[in-house]
Amino acid sequence: MTRGPQRIVCLTEEPTEALYALGEQHRIVGISGFTVRPAIARKEKPKVSAFTSAKIGEILKLRPDFVIGFSDIQADIAAELIRHGVEVWISNHRSVDEILDYIRRLGALVGAADKANAYADELQRGLAVIEREAATLPRRPKVYFEEWDEPLITGIRWVAELVRIAGGDDIFPERAAESLAKQRILEDGSEVVRRAPDIVLGSWCGKKFRPDRVASRPGWAAIPAVRDGELHEIKSPLILQPGPAALTEGVAEIARIIRAWAAKR
Repeated sequence: MTRGPQRIVCLTEEPTEALYALGEQHRIVGISGFTVRPAIARKEKPKVSAFTSAKIGEILKLRPDFVIGFSDIQADIAAELIRHGVEVWISNHRSVDEILDYIRRLGALVGAADKANAYADELQRGLAVIEREAATLPRRPKVYFEEWDEPLITGIRWVAELVRIAGGDDIFPERAAESLAKQRILEDGSEVVRRAPDIVLGSWCGKKFRPDRVASRPGWAAIPAVRDGELHEIKSPLILQPGPAALTEGVAEIARIIRAWAAKR
């Protein structure tokens, strides 16, 4: 007997990536237009949403029995679908542990709990390997993660945690603990100068990171990362989605940058 929802619309990338990883992609009937992982999803599935907006009519035509979204930012989309009688799950996971738990819950919801638990365990083991390697570094760099440049927005909680796992220390841990993006806006860019990061990681959601623009900000020439040319882009699909990508390729890329920084010292 087949269990769980059979016609799922994913409003963000991470449930799509997770369901493909679990071999449950046949349940997906619609995805976010921002989905890039796995690449085959863009070819196979109709794109029916952005992040803050969605084609409600197109979603309803797909006759979904379950819609999965993420965060307060998609509350209006969820409310409209609920008014049309659609069952909606809006997750709000913000930490590494919550991402792992999200994968377990998603698996349980589609009747694939055993596969999801095994997959989450595998992801956790991968993180443990990176953390053990990072423990051998002679020194931990201070890291500034920039999610957006106008205004400056610092890294979200799972990013700060992945930086720590990879061997660095996020310079704005108090901001990372905040759940809303508006609480991570830096009113004063000179605060980055004062905290003197050794490495700057940029992931400007949806547009290319420009190290030259960062380096030319008033006063930023004094930052060790700028002085030493340690301004690096992490592609947003690898780190800004609270799903499998961040826990695999995203954290691996951060660890690679930190190891290269340490090797020079």
